Amino acid sequence: MSDSLALYIHWPFCVSKCPYCDFNSHVRDTVDQQAWAAALLADLAHEARLTEGRKLGSIFFGGGTPSLMPPATAAALIRAAEAHWGFTNDIEITLEANPSSVEAARFAELSAAGVNRVSLGLQALDDEILGFLGRAHRVDESLAALDTAQRHFERVSIDLIYARPNQAADQWEGELARAIGFGTTHMSLYQLTIEAGTRFATDVAKQQWQPLDDDLAADLYVLTQEMTASAGLPAYEISNHAAPGHESRHNLAYWRYQDYAGVGPGAHGRRGGMATMRHKKPENFLSAVARNNHGLKSEDALDRETQAMEALLMGLRLDEGVDISTLSTRFSIDSGDLLDWKAVDKLETLGFVHRAGRHVSVTSKGFPLLDAILPQIVAIEPAPEA
Repeated sequence: MSDSLALYIHWPFCVSKCPYCDFNSHVRDTVDQQAWAAALLADLAHEARLTEGRKLGSIFFGGGTPSLMPPATAAALIRAAEAHWGFTNDIEITLEANPSSVEAARFAELSAAGVNRVSLGLQALDDEILGFLGRAHRVDESLAALDTAQRHFERVSIDLIYARPNQAADQWEGELARAIGFGTTHMSLYQLTIEAGTRFATDVAKQQWQPLDDDLAADLYVLTQEMTASAGLPAYEISNHAAPGHESRHNLAYWRYQDYAGVGPGAHGRRGGMATMRHKKPENFLSAVARNNHGLKSEDALDRETQAMEALLMGLRLDEGVDISTLSTRFSIDSGDLLDWKAVDKLETLGFVHRAGRHVSVTSKGFPLLDAILPQIVAIEPAPEA
């Protein structure tokens, strides 16, 4: 396990409601920026005290609309993080951004503050689809923001959503080809999912529209893998593609089950075998910080079995897979108790899994069926409560 630490900073506020997001209660007309900067700095300091002696390998500003965080706040948080922990020589500092002209206008200042990577949520290259997805920006505005981002940041990632209702293969092929042509070295390509409690879930329940057929979605997944691999952007995780060496180091920390500190409303963390969760509602988070100098809602010790299970579920999302011997040593659990090896061997004969000794990975053929494969091969379960 890497000795460096990842830091996730959650900026909770959104500029508009999103039909597929459960953070819609965080839309605010006004925000007390000074109070929020102070609260995030206090929460960050608390995590630093508990992880002393670790250097930061990555910082990720995520959440609602973090690109609307004042650049001065981002700069203060980055300075504080460096003072508390220290940085590795190649630290990656990422900020999620909507591709609007308002947010793009802040890119120069955010770059000067220390952000060196931006993840830009283009979502689609069709104005009608952007309206369906609840996005406020238009394609021409998002492409102007992309151009600005590529001028100000060392690395740029773009997000697109596919497998949308009635989406044909030739439509997605043209859209993806156009996106590849933008020349970014990282792409996050997500199939549209319907989350419970969102407006999309309500619309589908009312039969206002239907998700794309599973078989058609699987065909689009295969097409996506073929096109990105051919363009030198192979998948290194089920939905993430990058040129070699341009993988998101922060997200790799999650998937490789390394420690990460979570700061800000709704942020989760994993450190030293503990699962941390911050208060999700902004006002509750502020109240907790005022009382305790941190925004923690819960901090729970995870048993070895739970940690091992989480490590497997995360690691098998990666193209590199997992080394079961390493996990066995790390969690002091016999490798035979981690995976169902008979199921692994059976799925290997079908081409869904690859096994080399005690190293296991899911193949490109198996990735579309990952949700069905994992329950078959992951044998470890959390220890029963005493």
